[in-house]
Amino acid sequence: MAENYQEGSGSGADFDLSQFYQIFFEEAGENLDQMEQMLLNLDFSNANDEELNGIFRCAHSIKGGAATFGFSDVAELTHQMESLLDKLRRHELQPIPEMVDVLLESADASRSLLARHQAGGQGEAVSTTALVKRISDLAAGLLPTDMEVAPVRALDASVSVDPVPPPVSVAAAPALAPHVPGQLRQLEIHVGPLDRTEQADAIKDLFRDIAGLGTIQDIPASIPGMRVFAVETTSSTDDLLDLFAFHVSKDQVRFVDAAKGGASPIDGASEVAYGFFSDAPGAPAPLPSRAPAAEGVPQVKTAVVTKAVEPKVSTQAQMESTTIRVAVNKVDQLINLVGELVITQAMLAQNSRGLDAGAYQQLLAGLADLDRNTRDLQESVMSIRMIPMSIVFSRFPRMLRDLANKLGKKVELVTLGEATELDKGLVEKITDPLTHLVRNSCDHGIELPAERLAKGKSEHGTITLSASHQGGSIVIDVRDDGKGLSREKILKKAMERGMDVSEQMPDSEVWQLIFAPGFSTADEVTDVSGRGVGMDVVKRNIAALNGSVEIDSAEGYGMKVSVRLPLTLAIMDGMSVGVGEEVYILPLSSVVESFQVNPDDVSTVAQGSQLVKVRDEYMPVIALEKIFQVPRFDLNKTSNIMVVVEADGSRVALLVDELLGQHQVVVKNLESNYRKVPNVSGATILGDGTVALILDIGGLVRRARH
Repeated sequence: MAENYQEGSGSGADFDLSQFYQIFFEEAGENLDQMEQMLLNLDFSNANDEELNGIFRCAHSIKGGAATFGFSDVAELTHQMESLLDKLRRHELQPIPEMVDVLLESADASRSLLARHQAGGQGEAVSTTALVKRISDLAAGLLPTDMEVAPVRALDASVSVDPVPPPVSVAAAPALAPHVPGQLRQLEIHVGPLDRTEQADAIKDLFRDIAGLGTIQDIPASIPGMRVFAVETTSSTDDLLDLFAFHVSKDQVRFVDAAKGGASPIDGASEVAYGFFSDAPGAPAPLPSRAPAAEGVPQVKTAVVTKAVEPKVSTQAQMESTTIRVAVNKVDQLINLVGELVITQAMLAQNSRGLDAGAYQQLLAGLADLDRNTRDLQESVMSIRMIPMSIVFSRFPRMLRDLANKLGKKVELVTLGEATELDKGLVEKITDPLTHLVRNSCDHGIELPAERLAKGKSEHGTITLSASHQGGSIVIDVRDDGKGLSREKILKKAMERGMDVSEQMPDSEVWQLIFAPGFSTADEVTDVSGRGVGMDVVKRNIAALNGSVEIDSAEGYGMKVSVRLPLTLAIMDGMSVGVGEEVYILPLSSVVESFQVNPDDVSTVAQGSQLVKVRDEYMPVIALEKIFQVPRFDLNKTSNIMVVVEADGSRVALLVDELLGQHQVVVKNLESNYRKVPNVSGATILGDGTVALILDIGGLVRRARH
């Protein structure tokens, strides 16, 4: 197994993480999309816990990934979002529309920040100071009326307009007075033409929902499709335009200074009339005035002159995807089709062996090419789904280094089994749980250097990540040599929460208590831990994969968390053995040695069990012929070869007829395609199209023990 040592607080963790950025950007984009959809569908009057927890988990995942890769601005913003969402899911606050607004704006800001990081820091950074202040105020329980209102500006305008000099008009239009911050202004806002009345109603809702924005009233409009409003506000027209841009385009909005009695709308993009020159070909006719002048009041006749401004695409960075995400079932279908192609190719090769090479030279050459191309295709297709664990493990050195420095701890990271290749879908689903486990080990498990020295330990703590195939499962262990779990502290916290516990509970049940949602023994909440999120997320994600999580802890010595997942699809090195007419695959990682047995070395003990002596060591013998009831057509042939395999620290000798060779095999989950078979972890299709069973070495070892 590959072994790699990295020191979380030293220079050994200098990794180029840029190769993993794209995965994070894609995952963050998906989380932001999911969060936005859930926020939009949130029922304020009856928000259930699952909805709020789902939104919280999205923000938490983004924060964790951003912190891992050092994107501190994204981590800070999502941490503030997480604080607000945490209070919502704990029912300490009641959801209100303003909270959804600020969370949606924060999601937009996060997209912009991530896009800038994805573009290598190009473009202007989005300021999140105002957003953080609003989130903090809402989290503190301040209502919008109690908050200091600041003009809200769009974070992601799709089109920007370059300022141009004031146009030459036939008759001067009433210009808007310069905006003085805080000064109340009276405006007429002309919106349209509109396709839907809901667009204008949405603008009216802005004044209702945003405290301090001002008042708005309808005014009759003489042009079909137009809406006119009388507005009193202290906001500038630029700020109003940015707000309206969520519902109508900027070129559909024009402002008139009502205090000056102007009747002709004035484009508000920069508070002067822009558009077409009056003498330009195709210039529109002057728009009629809104309404006839009152009797005795002179009507000011003006011509609306605008200058055409070609829209300029915003230079703000946009998140780009350099990969294609394909549904897992489509890749599975492709793999199955390639498997069928391999079977067909093997059949053609077998049937062509008796052909005359001289007479069928071109046919045999074509079959040879088909053989080569089929193998290349099979390898390429399988590589789509297979990812080495090194891709996952390499995310943690930087995260652990930063976290250890922040906590004042010295931590070494040890990774084992990095070459183990796993299904891509499986890797994606276990990344988040592993992140929680590593952070928990560093935060809760590893002690401070002085404390470790006082206990007689090295000042450097060790966190070990390992991956391996064990029987019909993939096991990923996260171990640390820290202080371990405190049984007393966990029980005390559980009793405080009113959980059904007792002092007589075995340790294994006590350790399971930390998986309860919201359970935390941390004395204070930090941006690392303390909210009770982490272990419950681990269990939820693993349970969704029909897996399990096991904890082994010794107080004062450390703990180990084992994530055991059912084998879905993986590539493994195997040894094929023959028993009668059957072929079985042994995981090569479990094979210790093989030898031809001497009948004198085999001893029969009670109940017919057999033991074999290998270099002064006795080990149980398992005859595969009996275990799987293999029919014997050649009665004169007997099994005389033994293969020593090891699992869970114990060894057994498997009795087989012959050794057929070593090769890579594609593992198929037998349980999902057929049913669970004792002592079998999966199956594979051999080159000749036959199916071979992959043996569960762990199950065979446990069988021999009993």
